[in-house]
Amino acid sequence: MGMHEGRVALVTGAGSGIGRASAQIFAREGAKVAVVDLNEAGAKETVASIEAQGGEAIALKVNVTDEDAVQEMIATTVERFGRLDAAMNNAGITSPPFKFHEMPLEEWERMLAVNLTAVFLCMKHEIAQMLSQTPLVAGQGAIVNTSSGAGIVPAPGQPHYTAAKHGVLGIMKNAAQEYAGRIRCNSVLPGITDTAMLQESIARGGPGHRAMLEKTVPGGVIAAPEEIGETAVWLCSDHARRVNGQGVVVDGGGVLR
Repeated sequence: MGMHEGRVALVTGAGSGIGRASAQIFAREGAKVAVVDLNEAGAKETVASIEAQGGEAIALKVNVTDEDAVQEMIATTVERFGRLDAAMNNAGITSPPFKFHEMPLEEWERMLAVNLTAVFLCMKHEIAQMLSQTPLVAGQGAIVNTSSGAGIVPAPGQPHYTAAKHGVLGIMKNAAQEYAGRIRCNSVLPGITDTAMLQESIARGGPGHRAMLEKTVPGGVIAAPEEIGETAVWLCSDHARRVNGQGVVVDGGGVLR
């Protein structure tokens, strides 16, 4: 029996990368999965990959910065699957680097809206749903948010990204403390991972940029999305039932604090 047999999971940003890998792993472990992404085609591809392996999932196109859309996301998930037991708030964006004193306000606000405020909105309505339903034996629910190594140390040229990812850890701790014993809240902090956002960064960086990044990674190997997903899915399982309010760095030892 899988770690999430009989449960329902929701993953945002699940149309590609870490979110897609996490949704697939939740399904492998027995969960029914709500696959959420603003990119509807990507979400449907993730669902198709889950169904091809005998799993059950639905694709939802959602702008997670819109509170009404987030509420509808939760309602649709519950209408389809009956409950919500685990959630991974993974949707996020990046941007080109800026010098601090040249950061456009609109870039700052866009980053915080997607990478922090949207996480708050998702947590708010996920927690409300988890509290409203009959709990399973091991508790009422588990949430994991995707932060970053930039949640602990600054990302050069990315003050807005750094602020958002630090903020994700802060609101996680608030929720973990407030709902301890009922809902667990944790975060994964990926290091450099081979996602679409990384590929965009490599394209901007030009020839040799990937090789430069590899030199910064312990062992010289950039992480696969599945490596982050395995940790996120475990954190939402009963195997991690004593883990609450923690930011788990998944980078091979690059950030040690």
